Amino acid sequence: MSAEAPPVEELASRQPVRGSLPRRLAGRPELGAVVGAVAVFVFFSIVAEAFLQWSSFSTVLYASSTIGIMAVPVALLMIGGEFDLSTGVLVTSSALISSMFSYQMTANVWVGAGVSLLATLAIGFFNGYLLVRTNLPSFIITLGTFLILQGCNLGFTKLISDTVSTKSIADMEGFPSAHKVFASHLTIGDVEVQITVLWWFALIALATWILLRTRAGNWIFAVGGAKEAARAVGVPVERTKIGLYLGVALAAWISGQHLLFNYDVVQSGEGVGNELLYIIAAVIGGCLLTGGYGSAVGAAVGAFIFGMTNKGIVYAQWGADWFKFFLGAMLLLATLLNWWVRKRAEESK
Repeated sequence: MSAEAPPVEELASRQPVRGSLPRRLAGRPELGAVVGAVAVFVFFSIVAEAFLQWSSFSTVLYASSTIGIMAVPVALLMIGGEFDLSTGVLVTSSALISSMFSYQMTANVWVGAGVSLLATLAIGFFNGYLLVRTNLPSFIITLGTFLILQGCNLGFTKLISDTVSTKSIADMEGFPSAHKVFASHLTIGDVEVQITVLWWFALIALATWILLRTRAGNWIFAVGGAKEAARAVGVPVERTKIGLYLGVALAAWISGQHLLFNYDVVQSGEGVGNELLYIIAAVIGGCLLTGGYGSAVGAAVGAFIFGMTNKGIVYAQWGADWFKFFLGAMLLLATLLNWWVRKRAEESK
């Protein structure tokens, strides 16, 4: 006689911890990131006087948003138990496709952006489909995609443009409106807020709604925490994982269009290494490497820590080499803090 499979709700880790306020807070995955963000903010407020100026805060938000737009869907993918090592170069690929198609076809830049959207989503679907069809580790599959895209970015750009960068499309039809959507800024008082910050906040709200208010969110937690048990109770595991890769691809397209319309041209070698920043931001934000646990808000806070550290070092007039030191220290401390918080929360159940 076989044991009856548990309901989906029991497989998911999004169920709130009940009890006193401290206990409920201890059960939140983003607690460690929030504590870390406060510590980083206080630290740079003390060592760098310019850090507390509104203009500096705007710069920090912009730096955070360029990481956060990708860190949020990457966090959902990690909650679903998978990785994507191709995200950094996929952003560059998306920008290159938009630029080269528009320039070579003498088309409106929105046509190039549309072609790029379809191509980027196809790459995301390829990653997800190959994963669910082969059951190979996502690390291996997306590492292969990373290398393929890196080679294509450099090879096609040199083949078409004879250089490692694309031609400027600043004078082409549709560029002003596309620049307004992907690379403009708003002025609030004396502070300029880049539109990427709005894109970032919108993705945080959308991802949080999906995770906490929809059946798909329950499926994401379930397939990341107990894939076979989730399959046994009817969760569409394959469809959920492919959908997560499509979400990552959509965010890569948004980031790629910002890259293109902010600078007019794209360097084919950009993006390499950024995939690790997205994953680290998600881990700092409380996502477990083993899947099934984490939050979109936590990943956003992790990206905010990145932004504060990156610009705080500049305002403190330190060498940029110290950024990697702080990056490693934050990753280690956040991982240890999240482990300690989660252990205490489990012991208190």
